[in-house]
Amino acid sequence: MEGLSARASNIGAGASSSDVILDALRTAIIRGELAEGQTLRQDAIAKMFNVSRIPVREALKQLEASGLVTSVRYKGVVVSRISVAEIQEIFDFRATVEPKLIAHAVPRMSQHSLDHAQQLCEAFAEETDGVRWGDLNRQFHSSLYLDAGLPYYFAAAEAANDRIERYIRAQLSLGHGRALAIAEHQQIIDACRAGEAERAADLTRKHIVKASESLTRIITERG
Repeated sequence: MEGLSARASNIGAGASSSDVILDALRTAIIRGELAEGQTLRQDAIAKMFNVSRIPVREALKQLEASGLVTSVRYKGVVVSRISVAEIQEIFDFRATVEPKLIAHAVPRMSQHSLDHAQQLCEAFAEETDGVRWGDLNRQFHSSLYLDAGLPYYFAAAEAANDRIERYIRAQLSLGHGRALAIAEHQQIIDACRAGEAERAADLTRKHIVKASESLTRIITERG
């Protein structure tokens, strides 16, 4: 749990202990630093953060509610496994929700929002550190939805992305996932700049569907 250990120093930075632990565990899970099926031992985590087991237990309850961890009899709390069918279902959900978000956001996008999204698009294209690709990809997409004025949809999209973030990172690193994403990201930005909400929504939907098909193919080939 090296990645998690590095974040343990954040404790006492102002947020509650359970919030700090929740954020550290969530980040480690979606980045793939904690493997599927890995047991999360409360005593070890409490010792790492120098806290009692109470805030650890609270953080794990919230992670279970979001589907990132599962309580397994005789094993305790483990990082959730997701089947190919579940991955496809989540991508289908994203392909429904995220186009609606961007369609609502385009007429409301400020110049600042457009410029920020463009900066993230370019940063993703120029980044050579594969570990950063997932972070920049996530930030890019989220930045396009903030002006939508649909907080429930936005929260639902973020929760769905949390569940499959580790798989998206794998898809970007394998095959031609990242190269394709770079081109598609710019097409989406161009549609937003042109004020073409329907086109931006259609491009977003196709982008998500292609990523789902690519990831399913990779998982199937790897057995």
